[in-house]
Amino acid sequence: MALRFKPVDNTFYTLLTESATRLVEGAAILAELLGESADRDDIAARMRDAEHEADETTHEIAKRVNSTFVTPFDREDIYALASTLDDVMDFMEEAVDMTMLYEVEKLPGRIADQVDVLQRCAELTAEAMPKLKSMKGLEEYWIEINRLENAGDKSYRRILAKLFSGQYEALEVLKLKDIVDSLEHAVDAFEKVANIIEQIYAKES
Repeated sequence: MALRFKPVDNTFYTLLTESATRLVEGAAILAELLGESADRDDIAARMRDAEHEADETTHEIAKRVNSTFVTPFDREDIYALASTLDDVMDFMEEAVDMTMLYEVEKLPGRIADQVDVLQRCAELTAEAMPKLKSMKGLEEYWIEINRLENAGDKSYRRILAKLFSGQYEALEVLKLKDIVDSLEHAVDAFEKVANIIEQIYAKES
């Protein structure tokens, strides 16, 4: 009987957990944008910093993959996971940046539902990353992320219905839709992260 041996290397797990933890921070910064007295310049600056830090972690993971002879699971899966985690941050930063660039004074109240979904997805993803080492307790993670993504889809459709209800000026609709779309893309990217983890689990378990 052939034995399957892989050397223990906690670095990948640590870096992936770090990347997911940055999403928790990013989602929290994003939530601040909803406050009536929010300092948007400060929020935008901190979000840019968070996005840059996330990029650095992603680059470090890629560098590690390229310099490591034996990885804990498939290189393509590590690349895909790191890249998709980075995509989430990019979309959240994009939403904040467009709010500033478009000079949107007030965001629709229902956007809070999207942000709530993003915050919960970020928390669950950060909790799931360390479990990749043992491959235990992950099933509930991707099931819940899928449920949250479905809730996010419903929220997205409700926001669009509100935007196109005639309450908003045409130009304002275009601005707000771009922001809402970025948040929806971030939620979708979280589901992709969960799908990648499910694929890794299927291969490694």
